[in-house]
Amino acid sequence: MSLWFVFALMTAVAIFAVLLPLGARNTTGTGGDEALVYRDQLAEIDRDVASGLIGGAEAAAARVEIGRRLLAAADRARGPDARAGAGSSPKLRRAASVVGLVGLPLLALAVYLPLGSPRLPDFPLAERARAPDAAQPLENLVAQVEQHLEKNPADGRGWKVLAPVLLRIGRYDDAVRAYRNFITHGGDSAAARADLGEAIAAAAGGVVTAEAKGEFERALALDAADAKASYFLGVAAEQDGRKEEAAAIWRAMLEKAPSDAPWRPLLQEALTRVGAPTAPALSEQTMADAKDMSATDRDAMIRGMVERLAGRLKQNGDDVEGWLRLVRAYLVLGDRDKARGAESDAREAVGSNAERLKQLNEGLKNLGLDG
Repeated sequence: MSLWFVFALMTAVAIFAVLLPLGARNTTGTGGDEALVYRDQLAEIDRDVASGLIGGAEAAAARVEIGRRLLAAADRARGPDARAGAGSSPKLRRAASVVGLVGLPLLALAVYLPLGSPRLPDFPLAERARAPDAAQPLENLVAQVEQHLEKNPADGRGWKVLAPVLLRIGRYDDAVRAYRNFITHGGDSAAARADLGEAIAAAAGGVVTAEAKGEFERALALDAADAKASYFLGVAAEQDGRKEEAAAIWRAMLEKAPSDAPWRPLLQEALTRVGAPTAPALSEQTMADAKDMSATDRDAMIRGMVERLAGRLKQNGDDVEGWLRLVRAYLVLGDRDKARGAESDAREAVGSNAERLKQLNEGLKNLGLDG
């Protein structure tokens, strides 16, 4: 509302500036009074001559000068009226007044409505100065957040926003400090502990130190399903030379993970790196249950599970891990022809995706098949 009031006031001032000269009357009529003064002076000269106060020559000179001034005053009094009468008329003035009174507001609206933003709320200058500019470099935005946090160190939300950005731009020590402050002021959680452990490992050049490992273990104590913490504990085992333990951690993650989990390729790559098959045939729990069954029942259970897996893959052929599990199951059952058939079906299903095809080939090589 205040914006419209300002616009209305500006329009009124503009209209007043246009109409004022049109409505002004000639105010130079005081030239007539000036002429009367000069005429009185001429009469005064005549009286002075008659009384002998001035000589004839002085009186003549004075009359000439006063006469000149009298003519100039008469011209000034007559000139503006003549120009006004010659250059304007009441009709023209009324037309100009209508144009100024109606035309100016209409012109202003015609320009503002398509080009302006009449519904935009007020944005004070102070807030504009504080607003982040998306065109600024990332370092400038980080500096602004850091300045804010220096004045408000207990702002847990601010530390949560800042920490991952610091980690991304390579300021690992600062990221560690930011994650610690977030945990202190924003609350403890499995995700925060896992992120802190990742930052500590990054600051150590990618090595999962004892301090980082402790944070990952705290994360799993808070949430046993935290994927990041589990993965890095596998990395810690790999770095310590315990590749079988690392493979077991990553295989367990793959068995529990949904087929569309974004970190499945990372686990498959890690398993390939430690030389472990990327797709176990059956879970450890299933194998334990099968020990108490007869050979016939055990074989029927396993084949039923394999057939269900094959049926699921016909519906969702993008699951590279599922195809590798199916091929391995057929190999364990001794159905090498079915294993070859599953291999062919898998290649056909993922052939349009180069990344999935690469993962499939690597997994098949680990299973002893041609990749």
